[in-house]
This record gives sequence, structure tokens and C-alpha cells, in this order.
Amino acid sequence: MRTDRFVVGQSGLKRLWRALHYSLQGLRAACRHEPAFREEVLLSVVIIPLALYLGDSGVERALLVGIWLQVLIVELLNSGLEAVVDRVGAEYHALSGIAKDVGSAAVLLALLTAAGVWGLILLG
Repeated sequence: MRTDRFVVGQSGLKRLWRALHYSLQGLRAACRHEPAFREEVLLSVVIIPLALYLGDSGVERALLVGIWLQVLIVELLNSGLEAVVDRVGAEYHALSGIAKDVGSAAVLLALLTAAGVWGLILLG
């Protein structure tokens, strides 16, 4: 068990450096183990430059990029939730199913919100 993450009294740049390190580990793990996240990251290669090109103002560009980054964030949270549920046990439990379904619903809503924002900005 790793206890170095919770060193009492750790502060300043050392704490920030470790936090960055663990965050990057999380991104690598998601890219390695989560196909949906990998697909969304690949889509980002197209979507983010397209957003920067299609937005008429800084606000529009920020909304188009930001709403897509929200999709990635929700996908990461869903992946973390699923990992915790899977860690608890492989046997079926109704609450585990609900937790996974709710996480999936959050991703769906993030995708629908992104599509709505893109549609309102580009067609409106």
C-alpha cells in the first residue's frame, strides 16, 4: 500500500509536483485501460482545432473547447467510479449496477450537452 501520497506536513512545490505526477499517472491509466476515453482523446485531436477555427469569438471558442473537455472529465470520473465498483467485487449487486448505470448516464448527458452547445453556437 502506498503511503507516500499522504505525507503529513508536505506542502508547497513538492506537494504540487507529486499531485501533478499522480494526475499524469491517472491520465496514462485511463488511456491505457479505457477504450471510451482513448476514443474521446482521439476525437479531441479533431474537435479542439475545429472549435478554435469555427468559434467567432474568444467566448465561443472557450465554450466549444470547454464543453468538450467536460466530456473528457466526466469520462474520467465514470472510469474511476467503475474501477472502484469492480474493485469491491465481481459478483452482481444491484447497487453496483446502479452506480455503473448512473456513471454512464453522466457521460451521455455530457455528450448531449456538448452536442447542444456546438449546435447552438454553430447553427444559432
